[in-house]
Amino acid sequence: MDINLYISKLKRLLDNKIFQGLLFIFLVISSYALLYSNVKPEKINVKLLEVSDQTIRSPKTIEDTEKTEQEKQNVLKEVQDEYTLKKEYAQNRVDLLSSIFDSAKEVKSEVDALISTSTNEKEAKVAEGKVKDPITDVKIPSIDEQIDSLKSKLTDDVNKELSSFVYRALLTAREDELQTAKDVTLTTVNHVMSSKISANEVENAKKRAEEELKITSLNSDLKRAAIELARFAIMQNYFFDPEKTEEQRQKAAESVEPVKILQGQIIVEQGQLVDREIYRQLKLTGLLDTENSVQPFVGLALFIALTMGAMYYYFRALDEGKEKCQSQLLIFSIIFLLSMIIMKTLSLFNDNDFIEIGYFFPAAMAAFLIKNLLNERFAVATTIIISVYGSIIFNSGMPNHFNVSIGMYMLLSGLAGVLLLSSKNFRSKILQAGLFLSIINLEIIFSILFIMDTHFTNMEYAFYGLAAFVSGIASAVLTIGMLPFFEAGFGVLSTMKLIELANPNHPLLRKILTEAPGTYHHSVMVANLAEAACEAIGANGLLARVGCYYHDIGKTKRPQFFIENQMNIENPHDRLPPATSRDIIIAHAVDGGKMLRKYKLPQEIVDIAEQHHGTTLLKFFYHKAVEEGEDVKEEDYRYPGPKAQTKETAIIGIADSVEAAVRSMKQPTPEKIKGLVKSIIKDRLNDDQFVECDLTMKELDLIEKSLCETLNGIFHSRIEYPELSKLDVKKVNSS
Repeated sequence: MDINLYISKLKRLLDNKIFQGLLFIFLVISSYALLYSNVKPEKINVKLLEVSDQTIRSPKTIEDTEKTEQEKQNVLKEVQDEYTLKKEYAQNRVDLLSSIFDSAKEVKSEVDALISTSTNEKEAKVAEGKVKDPITDVKIPSIDEQIDSLKSKLTDDVNKELSSFVYRALLTAREDELQTAKDVTLTTVNHVMSSKISANEVENAKKRAEEELKITSLNSDLKRAAIELARFAIMQNYFFDPEKTEEQRQKAAESVEPVKILQGQIIVEQGQLVDREIYRQLKLTGLLDTENSVQPFVGLALFIALTMGAMYYYFRALDEGKEKCQSQLLIFSIIFLLSMIIMKTLSLFNDNDFIEIGYFFPAAMAAFLIKNLLNERFAVATTIIISVYGSIIFNSGMPNHFNVSIGMYMLLSGLAGVLLLSSKNFRSKILQAGLFLSIINLEIIFSILFIMDTHFTNMEYAFYGLAAFVSGIASAVLTIGMLPFFEAGFGVLSTMKLIELANPNHPLLRKILTEAPGTYHHSVMVANLAEAACEAIGANGLLARVGCYYHDIGKTKRPQFFIENQMNIENPHDRLPPATSRDIIIAHAVDGGKMLRKYKLPQEIVDIAEQHHGTTLLKFFYHKAVEEGEDVKEEDYRYPGPKAQTKETAIIGIADSVEAAVRSMKQPTPEKIKGLVKSIIKDRLNDDQFVECDLTMKELDLIEKSLCETLNGIFHSRIEYPELSKLDVKKVNSS
């Protein structure tokens, strides 16, 4: 049983929408089966304090919380305690000393006032004769009483800290000496306390104040009192700040980057002892778990369902014929699975120690095939899916890992293949595209390697260059090798197939040329008109050209009954009744379809032959029958159809009528041509010949302009040369 029979059975099954869904389910299951081992968590058999028999890499990126906490503690130990200088303490202590000196002055003033008052009273009494000696009866407070008075003006805390000697020295000093002592003491205390004094620096600060006061000019008692006062006043002004310290600790802790075990990082090398730290890391990454996590498998299922679901929705939304949609679906499925199998096979030979074998994969093969067989949008979508799946398959033996570099390489290489493949895809052009792709692959690979800042030997770089070359050439060679199988099996009308059908050596074209040369010339003229018009509106110009070559192949059955082949012979229709002529003319469309099917030409070409006249009316023979008085119906003189189903077929029908009409005109001018083209398009439009294809009014206007431009180029006016007189002929001959 040949491949065509198998494919025909598949197409019949695909008539059922349920089977289309089942096909996509099959693609999902196949993809899952191929990718399963690449996401399955790796389990290893290692024991603590034994030598590892393999190099083990981390399957995922995970934070090492224990190491992170250790790093934080180390950083926190280095954080210094924060202290705050209380500047107001210096002023407070200066104010306190000032109050002590002022209190001493106040006591001295009170004593002086008391002495003055008592003296005045005694003097008055002496004057009155009441007292003989004014001095002997005056009562002056003793120094101890003065000290008590001074203490009463001060707080208990101050009195506890200061000795009576200080009070005595202050109260016995002269006014000027007391003021001097005050100034130097306050100055010294303010100076010393303006600097930072921590708890363990208080005694040193007091000694500095003592040294400064020792060199003053105060008398010994007052100097001693000033020193004691300064030592009393000086205190700690630089204190530990818990809030600022905690803030600095928090900042330091936050600045610590989490310690992570990176995906692909080597945890233990082959032959290395598995110590407690390594064993802990293996356990942390899940490599020692006895139970498999279901998350990777669920994630893979969701991922595949998402990508395949998007493609299924895209196919369901296609506005194509049933048979064409079926063929496209099968082509996509086969190419996709073929690419997946090639990737999986290559991944089995992957060697992490030398070169990633994934770079040898013909990344543009699927893009080349699908652009040739389907269209550019399908090629781009398939390239994206294959590149993502490839990043999972070629994950360097690290489960749950996306090999981004391989995925990026496949994506860029596939897209480059789509861009490099021209619309006129001769086999030599595909091979040329493969050669250019090899150069682009080389640039892609080295750009990725350099961005990753990898360091390889010259031999390794040479192998990467070889991989780029092999990938590009293999993509082209595999495409050229597999295209004929897809074209034959699915009847795909690729650009390459159209170019082959346009070869004049094709048996049917040689048949037209030899048996109906007028029809052949007419077909070539129509091809020129139709191709230009199709390209003007973005339709397939090459399909239109090749379709025109074969559209009148049915005329070769009775070539003499068509006017373009009636060279120097009588028109046989003049002797036939209108109904017979009608049957002969209409039969050429039906006969053409049968002949094309016999030679197994693509369905698109067959459709053009059968549909290019649509259901138009054979006006000449219809009116002839009416004039002969026959009771005829208009429907009897119409082509059986169907009407044009595509833009290309509709344009070929217009070009066919226009070419025949203009050829019959005498001395065609641009104005006559334009009027004729407009009338033919209008007549077909009014006859509803375009209702089953998606031509718009704007496109019909563009078609009209294109036909007029092409016809004006063909039937341009020529210079009429005057006849030469005999004399002129003699002159010409003699010269």
